[in-house]
Amino acid sequence: MNFYNQQHAFYCGVDLHTRKMYLCVLDQQGNKRLHRNYSAKPKDFLRAVKPFREGLVVGAECMFSWYWLADLCQDEGIEFVLGHALYMKAIHGGKKKDDKLDSEKIARLIRGGTFPLAYVYPRQMRATRDLLRRRNFLMRRRGELLAHVQLVNYQYNLDPFEKRLQYASNRDGAAQRFEDLSARRNVEADLEMIGHYDQLLQRLELDVLRQAKVHDGQARFLLRTIPGVGEILSHVLLYEIHTIARFADVGRFLSYCRLVTPQHTSDGKPAGGGGAKIGNAHLKWAFSEVVPLMMRECPQAKKFVDRKEKKHGKSRAMTMLARKIARAVYRTLKRKEAFDLEKFFAH
Repeated sequence: MNFYNQQHAFYCGVDLHTRKMYLCVLDQQGNKRLHRNYSAKPKDFLRAVKPFREGLVVGAECMFSWYWLADLCQDEGIEFVLGHALYMKAIHGGKKKDDKLDSEKIARLIRGGTFPLAYVYPRQMRATRDLLRRRNFLMRRRGELLAHVQLVNYQYNLDPFEKRLQYASNRDGAAQRFEDLSARRNVEADLEMIGHYDQLLQRLELDVLRQAKVHDGQARFLLRTIPGVGEILSHVLLYEIHTIARFADVGRFLSYCRLVTPQHTSDGKPAGGGGAKIGNAHLKWAFSEVVPLMMRECPQAKKFVDRKEKKHGKSRAMTMLARKIARAVYRTLKRKEAFDLEKFFAH
């Protein structure tokens, strides 16, 4: 975990909400120079911090509406830091909690050098990353509809579909096997929605592809050299990582991908647990998808998993391969070299 420890003339803590924001400005001695509630509007924010612009740093907790504040500070030349919500226990605990107190705690964390940093994703690629996340969300909804069609088929104890319904050409007449009118309408509604999802997802994927070639075509090409990493997974890795320079070493990258088990010790002994959900869920999903695809394409990957499975079990073996792939992704992007399958399985 990284903490912000730079010295400034003024420290502004922002408890940000969709319509309101509570500001607290401290000077170097820790005296409160401003502490009040404002509308969450750029002009109101700039008017409030105008007397403290020289040597000002602004900090806010990472929540869904921080984009505009980060962009505004960047445009105005104001230092902005983003707080990691899962590490900011100081503003979540205590007997009393409100916006006024939270804003002061944020400001004092920044001043004291204990403000836990989250990554401020640059605006150039941020919207495309969010679009890709939305695409994945819609794809999961499409999968739920396909599963529901199969569920209705099982409910009426009908023969399994001869062809996979995920392909549009195989859905013709799929609803006609149900004699009950309501059951048939149920399946028809699912199939019609799946058709809409197919068209929408195709457009979104094309938009993301065009943007990816512009944003970082080289990184996209390098990721595609890894067996099992197709077009969608390469885009997920590209946009969720953004730049591999964010990570000082491969260990930090693995931790961010949720591929290492967090350890909790006290006096050299295990103490409690937790923290397994801290990291990027989208990267965790991406690497879990790459593993079976690589096993399908590469016999060496399957042999690796089979060998590890004898000692550690299937789940642990696949996690070990995912961790190995993540290390390869880190080295591929860091060195800007194409993936080498022989070196990958050499050790």
